[in-house]
Amino acid sequence: MSKTTGPGQKIEQAIEKALDPLATAIKRATTSSPKAAPAASPGKPGLQVSPLAVPFPHIPPIAGVEIATARAGFYKHERDDLVVFSFARDTTCAGVFTRHKVGSAPVDWCKRHLDGDGGGSNIRALVVNAGCANAFTGKAGADAARRTASEVAKRFGCRQRDVMLASTGVIGVVLDDRKIAARLHEVEAGLDADNWTRAGLGIMTTDTFPKGSFAECEIDGHKVRIAGIAKGSGMIAPDMATMLAFIVTDADIHQNVLRAMLSLHVRTTFNSVTVDGDTSTNDTCLLFATGASGAPRIGRVGDRRLKDFSRALDQVMLDLAHQLVRDGEGATKFVKVTVDGAASPASARKLAKSIADSPLVKTAIAGEDANWGRVVMAVGKTEEPVDRDHLAIRFGPHVAAVDGAPSPTYDEAKMSAYMKNAEIDITVDVGSGRASATVWTCDLTKRYIEINGDYRS
Repeated sequence: MSKTTGPGQKIEQAIEKALDPLATAIKRATTSSPKAAPAASPGKPGLQVSPLAVPFPHIPPIAGVEIATARAGFYKHERDDLVVFSFARDTTCAGVFTRHKVGSAPVDWCKRHLDGDGGGSNIRALVVNAGCANAFTGKAGADAARRTASEVAKRFGCRQRDVMLASTGVIGVVLDDRKIAARLHEVEAGLDADNWTRAGLGIMTTDTFPKGSFAECEIDGHKVRIAGIAKGSGMIAPDMATMLAFIVTDADIHQNVLRAMLSLHVRTTFNSVTVDGDTSTNDTCLLFATGASGAPRIGRVGDRRLKDFSRALDQVMLDLAHQLVRDGEGATKFVKVTVDGAASPASARKLAKSIADSPLVKTAIAGEDANWGRVVMAVGKTEEPVDRDHLAIRFGPHVAAVDGAPSPTYDEAKMSAYMKNAEIDITVDVGSGRASATVWTCDLTKRYIEINGDYRS
């Protein structure tokens, strides 16, 4: 995974370069000893950095994109909450969005212009704000989104439709687009190819650490870079959670090819993680290709030259998806749930999500209790094909149940010791076929209730 990209010194230098006290806080949190007091989150005041946090990686400049951040004032406390990406001409774009029935104004805006005739062929900017979701805001919210795109288009010399929008924060509040317009002069002056750390910090809400990933690959002998940032902590069960993800490559790829690749990899990355089972009004994943690497243009989905790129894209997306789970609100355990022996891939996926979403399973994990009976419950309630007499359950290497009954080798002491790990693997074989699926989740603790009970303050 990209978290190991480059030596540790490079990661530290990248964070220090941000010259931001928030970045300093996250550095302390991810390098302190386990006995040290938890560091304060660089996001919402009062939160502590997740014990599962990983350092923000060193992300070198991606040719064809510059980034700037600013404080528009959507939050009362001092922090950047506006992020703008500026793209080279002819940058292509594809997006995957929430299936929530109450989509936000920025989601509607992006879908309309990416799905339209020639959509995604010349995207020049992306504007992201944190602190206001601009969802469930009717015509007023749609107008605010349009005005934002219009102001940015004037500054960047492009059409409104060439500006993508994303928002995250409280639902039911109309975006005050004047706050964004007032900062665009500052944004223009601050555009820089090396602002990935600031961008990761700027899109956070209840996140406790910024999330980024980077990978390199080759297309027809030319080196290509892929970088991405994401935000999300609660309301995470993407069905494309509050989840935003923005990925940029300097490859030259037609928007239809980007769309196919993004849809392919979303299924096994962002759509295979869950924190609390709740999908968001604003879920957005956008993939941009600037074409500035010098690699040949790829215009066909089945082009074999995309093999290495596809691998690297999946790596970045899965890395970001895992970080969403690691920052699950109140999480202390990173949990991998694998279902084998299912009747079909769809059935395996439904069974794995049932286990991963179960409050009873998640609270047992929080209590470090290998209560495999709760796993049996989560499997049986789905009505998916399951052979009870061949059902087997493992926690890591330890067998809890086999052939539909408690394992004769079950060792409570070993199982209890395993459950104290920060990372837990649960594997279930339902004995109905040959299909499998994996979903990642976290435990459910008292902190989840505390964070969400105090969300709007």
